[in-house]
Amino acid sequence: MAAKAEEAAGRGGGSPSSARRRLRIISGHLRGSPRAPEREALSPSPCKAQGGSAGPASGSIPKKRQELLKWNGWGYNDSKFIFNKKGQAEFTGKRYRLGGMVLPTFKEWIEKTFGASLEHKTTSRASLNVNDVPPSIVNEEFLQDLRATKISYSQDAEDRVFRAHGHCLHEIFVLREGMFKRIPDIVVWPVCHEDVVKIVELACKHNICIIPFGGGTSVSSALECPEEEKRTIVSLDTSQMNRILWIDEKNLTACVEAGIVGQDLEKQLAESGFCTGHEPDSMEFSSLGGWVATRASGMKKNIYGNIEDLVIHIKMVTPRGIVEKNCQVPRMSTGPDIHHFIMGSEGTLGVVTEVTIKIRPVPEYQKYGSVVFPNFERGVACLREVAKQRCAPASIRLVDNAQFQFGHALKPQVASIFTSFLDGLKKFYITKFKGFDPNILCVATLLFEGDREKVLQHEKQVYDIATKFGGLAAGEDNGQRGYMLTFVIAYIRDLGLDYYVIGESFETSVPWDRVLDLCRNVKERIVRECKERGVQFAPLSTCRVTQTYDAGACVYFYFAFNYRGISDPIHVYEQIERAAREEILANGGSLSHHHGVGKLRKHWMKESISDVGLGMLRSVKEYVDPNNIFGNKNLL
Repeated sequence: MAAKAEEAAGRGGGSPSSARRRLRIISGHLRGSPRAPEREALSPSPCKAQGGSAGPASGSIPKKRQELLKWNGWGYNDSKFIFNKKGQAEFTGKRYRLGGMVLPTFKEWIEKTFGASLEHKTTSRASLNVNDVPPSIVNEEFLQDLRATKISYSQDAEDRVFRAHGHCLHEIFVLREGMFKRIPDIVVWPVCHEDVVKIVELACKHNICIIPFGGGTSVSSALECPEEEKRTIVSLDTSQMNRILWIDEKNLTACVEAGIVGQDLEKQLAESGFCTGHEPDSMEFSSLGGWVATRASGMKKNIYGNIEDLVIHIKMVTPRGIVEKNCQVPRMSTGPDIHHFIMGSEGTLGVVTEVTIKIRPVPEYQKYGSVVFPNFERGVACLREVAKQRCAPASIRLVDNAQFQFGHALKPQVASIFTSFLDGLKKFYITKFKGFDPNILCVATLLFEGDREKVLQHEKQVYDIATKFGGLAAGEDNGQRGYMLTFVIAYIRDLGLDYYVIGESFETSVPWDRVLDLCRNVKERIVRECKERGVQFAPLSTCRVTQTYDAGACVYFYFAFNYRGISDPIHVYEQIERAAREEILANGGSLSHHHGVGKLRKHWMKESISDVGLGMLRSVKEYVDPNNIFGNKNLL
């Protein structure tokens, strides 16, 4: 492994000799130019493990995740939806704008929508029982060699369970009701690229299975351990690799360690006046390496792009050695782009350790907005026209009526009679004066960013288009609230599980001419499948258009149902989700737009990319990782 790694590094331009040669050439150019400013010596950042006082950057998520995060649900321990003693819904904690606020209509909505009742409450385990955790299967020779590297590791039951899952419905249900049959045996915390090289070398030497772990937000079963895996499973947690190594203000790029989570990346860049603009719904907890591994997309991709548009350079450690390009340039014509073997590889080929990404100055001005349309068809037509004219704001998202009603139920109690009066006036204007049916209308939320003057011009252009499709401006507050709700919606599932309601989200991308048919057919299929499989109460089946492109859009579905009276609700749910995915594919949609494949959706990979395409991916896997060291069994 070591020899292969050195050889690969030489080919990739990463060897010490080639680096020194390039430095001599660069310094010669600098000395030869009297106009060149004096610069600091070019040198790589030292490994934190060898730096004495140098340590991981202070991140928002601690090394011991259980100190801050729920062990069997989404997000922070102190943040959750509850019903208080008065029976009113409220959101706890102070981390979000919704924190501490009462939601006066949410109880009524959940009772009406699902037939749920506060009198019917489930019971789940209050804490993790370490006696239920499968014992650690350890290769002692590997463990001895690992200790010699001084790399931090743990065999603690809580540490292992926290890295045994993502956030699929069935994973959270297992945690509430039982335990996984197979979990990682050891958790390791490398603090730099060199540490990862050592870990992979040892894994190859002792035939150990590695499952990379970033932010733990997977919704594709990607982090679940294969039950049949007999080797020692190591969860390689990248969270301590969380530094920005350098910022290049001239080329507007930054080299960042892959374990950094989205909120910390933006905070650290903002200190220097920059941002990436990449904001997936999970950005508080998901990592840069995870974004690369799943081909992630963000809410503001219209300005900043998806992850494949942001990446300039990737460094990845594989069992064959280190994969990276020899230079950091905006584009290369050197055969198929190796970055596209890495992006979307979902931990099957190696560990992404460092990523160079594009950055932008923090926008001068930000403005939210919203538009009400008489129906979903008009809203989709408006988004199509906005995309056609290539004038989409940073974010433009259209929710159907069911999701509008859902969002309205999450509206906090108003602080004053005057505010309540204004809300009533707006509702009267839209429904009575303009004739919009409150059971059919839909809403688009908008976010504009950039120079103030350009934002205002851009805003006028978008609203003018909306007017042509019957849209009415609905105010900044609704737009901002809709955007911010994105970060708290994931917490609702935990509340639902307390009252026999299970729910999940899934997504797809689809050509514009198929958007309406796909949305209608998938929602109808969900309702039909629920009825056929014995679900006693009508389900929530809803969608929103979240990202737009020249040739199509991303559509995001939510569905949930009351499972009282069903003996195996997860099995029923999985059958319904499978049917919904079949409907998506039959209507011309993709297998996934940004969630990835994992183990949950790999059944459809052959259909999605062809038999030959799947064979190409297998060939890459067999060459890069012939002994299946990265054995999470995703994708293939």
